[in-house]
Amino acid sequence: MKRRSLIKGLATGAGALMLSRASGNGLFSDLIADGAKRPFLPTWDSLAQYKVPEWFRDAKFGIWAHWGPQCQPERGDWYARGMYQEGSDQYKFHCQKYGHPSKFGFKDVINEWKAENWNPEELVSLYKKAGAQYFMALANHHDNFDLYDSKYQQWNSTRMGPKKDLIGGWAKAAKNNGLPFGVSVHAAHAWSWYETSQRADQTGPYAGIPYDGKIIEADGKNKWWNGYDPQELYAQNHPLSENSLDNGMIHRQWNWGNGVAVPTKAYCDKFYKRTIELIDKYDPELIYFDDTALPLWPISDAGLRIAAHLYNTSIKKHGHLRAVIYGKILDEKQRKCMVWDIERGQSNQIEPLPWQTDTCIGGWHYDRRLYDNNKYKTAKTVIHTMVDVVSKNGNLLLNIPVRGDGSIDEKERAVVEDIAAWMQINSEAIYSTRPWRVFGEGPAMESAAPISAQGFNEGKGKPFTATDIRFTTKGKTLYAIMLGWPTDKIALIKKLSANAGKVEAVSLLGYHDNPHFEQTTEGLKIRLPDYAPCKDAFVLKIQGAIV
Repeated sequence: MKRRSLIKGLATGAGALMLSRASGNGLFSDLIADGAKRPFLPTWDSLAQYKVPEWFRDAKFGIWAHWGPQCQPERGDWYARGMYQEGSDQYKFHCQKYGHPSKFGFKDVINEWKAENWNPEELVSLYKKAGAQYFMALANHHDNFDLYDSKYQQWNSTRMGPKKDLIGGWAKAAKNNGLPFGVSVHAAHAWSWYETSQRADQTGPYAGIPYDGKIIEADGKNKWWNGYDPQELYAQNHPLSENSLDNGMIHRQWNWGNGVAVPTKAYCDKFYKRTIELIDKYDPELIYFDDTALPLWPISDAGLRIAAHLYNTSIKKHGHLRAVIYGKILDEKQRKCMVWDIERGQSNQIEPLPWQTDTCIGGWHYDRRLYDNNKYKTAKTVIHTMVDVVSKNGNLLLNIPVRGDGSIDEKERAVVEDIAAWMQINSEAIYSTRPWRVFGEGPAMESAAPISAQGFNEGKGKPFTATDIRFTTKGKTLYAIMLGWPTDKIALIKKLSANAGKVEAVSLLGYHDNPHFEQTTEGLKIRLPDYAPCKDAFVLKIQGAIV
């Protein structure tokens, strides 16, 4: 409490100058020279001066490579936790493929991972063709393995596994393709997330034999990891959290409460140094934190200091703020400090501040079963999600799961190419648009599922049909995006009835002629051509006294 009070006291006046000088970064004078009102300080009050940059508001669509060593088994998300949960699917798979987790732990999965077919230039180029306006790569996950050249974390991809600087490769490819580059940082939670690795089987031939979560450097003699301390990875030299044997408890303790084992200052400081190094070395313009608000808040101010550093560095480099930080479960004040991100879900209204949904065509980490059973999201589902989100002042960040070897499979590629085909015709209704006075109309609005916790209302509402329409605007143009093709080839937009303002012109993107239309008391009726100009969603470009 004393430390927080000191920081709060330093947030104004002479204290702000003192704090900036104490940090040794010289940013205070630089920011004043750059014309900023004041530097960002590591307080919520100071971060609240943040304004979402226009480039991000215009971009609307980004693609994410949520890829790391947990993709190597190709058995789905949170593998490095699930493999230590006796009786779980991932535990059974692990025992069959690799051996018992007391003998072959996640550290050994890392050693198996080579990323031998990774071609970041080809993948990022493909994503740009699909319409992505920014690209994000996983920098570390809850597994605590850094995917970049980190001097603070020896367990990183330049020393082990692929022995490549993966973030460096992704950053170079993004730059070559002219895309803003982002990183996602999840490692703050390794402390409690890895607690399953402290367990042992309760039954069977290995009953009572501990998994490898508490082994130390001295245990590495004559092993491939000789000279490395597994506790730098697992971070399990601490008592278990309350009810740690309840596999669902991690979700209730995500905000570092409800009996969680509180990380040490050394753990928090190391996370801070790793993340600052990531920012300074690879210059990301976006950072996704998989945390409630900012990482390690409220037990540490590390996340606040990281946020202030990124914003100040962005201003110093560009002369204005270009950086974006995402937070997941934000109160009203925190939403002013960063961009609110909704995981696998959408808001049910036009949000007053720009926001983002992040979702995936499969699992967050690659799962071969989804490929085998044709369970990927279709391009249609992705396009409908994007249109719905953009109509409500949001962006879509889409993960295309990457295989352990660094490639994507042909079914994923087909989805990306179908998105590209749609965007080639219709992207003007997406990029640089803003919401209209209402986001849409149609029956799906009446059955929209509420958001739960950080999101997860995706796919719980009524499926979209041809009578579901979403609106975007650009200048004096209104785009009405139909989420289906009417069987009678008559589009009816009820919000544009005769008393809504005069419609002067209507065109259909991708169609060579202007369709016939009339405004009635029922709505704007448009006679569509016999054949749709594209698939999945169809854009009517409307001009007149309606915007």
